[in-house]
Amino acid sequence: MTTLLSGLGLGLSLIVAIGAQNLFVLRQGIRREYVFTVATICALSDLTLISIGVAGLGAATTALPWLVDVVRWAGAAFLIGYGLLAARRTLRPPAIATDLPGTDGSTRLQVVATCLALTWLNPHVYLDTVFLLGSVAATHGDQRWWFALGAMLGSIGWFYGLGYGARLLSRWLTTSLGMRLLDGFVAVVMVLLGISLIIGR
Repeated sequence: MTTLLSGLGLGLSLIVAIGAQNLFVLRQGIRREYVFTVATICALSDLTLISIGVAGLGAATTALPWLVDVVRWAGAAFLIGYGLLAARRTLRPPAIATDLPGTDGSTRLQVVATCLALTWLNPHVYLDTVFLLGSVAATHGDQRWWFALGAMLGSIGWFYGLGYGARLLSRWLTTSLGMRLLDGFVAVVMVLLGISLIIGR
């Protein structure tokens, strides 16, 4: 139980911080748009990455150091691009009719593609979830999968809680002003994250 709780604590500490993925889940929750799909993709992705890290397969990237740079640059380009799109939405808000949840024109495929990109093109997810969490799990020896289970439960609880919890805020944030403020915040954070990937060598 102690090992499981340790995994839960570390897992939450790594994913609770504001990041591109969390902001996307928050935005979808506020819009009440494909919340279950987005939360499920994020949770399953985390479960996969945690399993890879605990199983020790993260060593593959050590043998291919150039892979880290490829992911870093691809992630930076995507984050900055997404941030600029959010900035454009801030400057050019949609008509009042499109302020309602689920009416911004996004298809399920577009939402899934964006969610997958924000998750798998983020180098930090590999550094934190695969390497760091995998390394700490290894120190628990035969109990490492209990540690992994704790981290997995933390991810599942966080993403579904964030997505559905955001629905409570939708009453105030689905107005034109609310969405512009949210998109402005998303734009700033996304661009800064992208720039940090470029200069954070």
